Amino acid sequence: MGISILIIILTYFCILLAISHIVSRKSSDNATFFLANRQSPWYIVAIGMIGASISGVTFISVPGMVGKFDMTYMQMVFGFVAGYFAVAYILLPLYYKLNLTTIYGYLQQRFGLYSYKTGASFFILSKLIGAAARLYLVAMILQTFVFDQWGIPFWLTVSTIILLIWAYTFRSGIKTVIWTDTLQTLSFLMAIILIICQVASRMDLGVWQTIEAITGNEHSRIFVFDDWTSRQHFVKQFLSGMFITIVMTGLDQDMMQKNLTCRSLKDARKNMITYGFAFVPINYIFLALGILLLLFMNQHGIDIPEKSDQILPILATEYLGLPVLVFFTIGIIAAAFSSADSALTALTTTTCVDLLNVEKQDPVEAKKTRKKVHIVISILFLACILIINSVHQENVLDTIYKVASYTYGPLLGLFFFGLFQKKNICDKLVPLVCILAPLLSYALEVLLFKAYDYRVGYEILLCNGLLTAAGLFCISKKKEQAI
Repeated sequence: MGISILIIILTYFCILLAISHIVSRKSSDNATFFLANRQSPWYIVAIGMIGASISGVTFISVPGMVGKFDMTYMQMVFGFVAGYFAVAYILLPLYYKLNLTTIYGYLQQRFGLYSYKTGASFFILSKLIGAAARLYLVAMILQTFVFDQWGIPFWLTVSTIILLIWAYTFRSGIKTVIWTDTLQTLSFLMAIILIICQVASRMDLGVWQTIEAITGNEHSRIFVFDDWTSRQHFVKQFLSGMFITIVMTGLDQDMMQKNLTCRSLKDARKNMITYGFAFVPINYIFLALGILLLLFMNQHGIDIPEKSDQILPILATEYLGLPVLVFFTIGIIAAAFSSADSALTALTTTTCVDLLNVEKQDPVEAKKTRKKVHIVISILFLACILIINSVHQENVLDTIYKVASYTYGPLLGLFFFGLFQKKNICDKLVPLVCILAPLLSYALEVLLFKAYDYRVGYEILLCNGLLTAAGLFCISKKKEQAI
């Protein structure tokens, strides 16, 4: 089994490396690395964006959610669609109007240098943790089912994966990522469909029987309207999904960098709406697989693992046969690489442009700086994953969203205040406001639980953003026309 997985990984990587070589032949300068010369076809970007947004965590965690949360995750998915419309019609026009390389340049033009650096720093922190958590889950699965049997340490497994991603992104960055992500999106979508077919076949279910088994199952519940204290209540989930999309896509350099490579605002908007709608059937398919896996385990008397993230990996490697193992390996590698490669590129771009101001350097020196930063970010990726390895979570996707609710809150508040208020602010106090808002949000979460037994979910993001906006209002000065 281990040899089969290793061959699949190496073959897959060789294909990605070949794509990188073809794409980077004509140019590998910073303009290509950062924005692909703004020549990307919108439909190619849309396909790749699906893969970057789904990630290996979704591939593994979403099917595992069903046993505990049913299909209520779809409520968040519906919120995602609303969020994509907000990004397409509010934020994208702003970014294209200002002709930005990174979206945090808006904060400098609207508020000043401290706000600009603060926004970029919060993105780097958020993306580094989130992307590392996503890649960690896949690395841990490969470690458990392949490399442990060969005595290879976890740090070496992670180092190798990051080295492979660095190898095909270091020359042309986002231009390479757009095309490799397209291949990877198609690969994991094909993998998940083939896994469903194989599981249904092992249970002797035809097409209509499979559909009936999923829709008639007790875990097929999508909507929750009757319990306000539940984290799965529709209003909480829908609003959380909407605002998570706004911050983790619209205020995230990783996601928006791809959009900014499109030829025009019209193309970028078509890309955003297209892949936004695509999320609904794709996530439903993942949840449907989760129900099938529970049925399969019940039919064969298999104990449910303690951690829900382990359900699909255990069944794929031990019970469902070689075809599913192959599809599963391709799926998680494709999903993991498509998320990690774009994150690595975006973190390099933001560090270079927003923190180091490489656009003001000589082009030759700027390119050297970018290459050094790319290596440093890769090392930080490794360090962050090793730290996460010491913290055990039942569902990594849930953890990522919760962390994002705190780290992206200040970004939400900054952009909200900038777009919908004409007042200027005391720029030097912005870092203090952006640090205090998450701390107050956490204190509120603890208070609500102790006083009212109210379990705060991802809606803490909205609270965090509002507290940031309120803090900015408190340090506001004279009125000034917003950009």
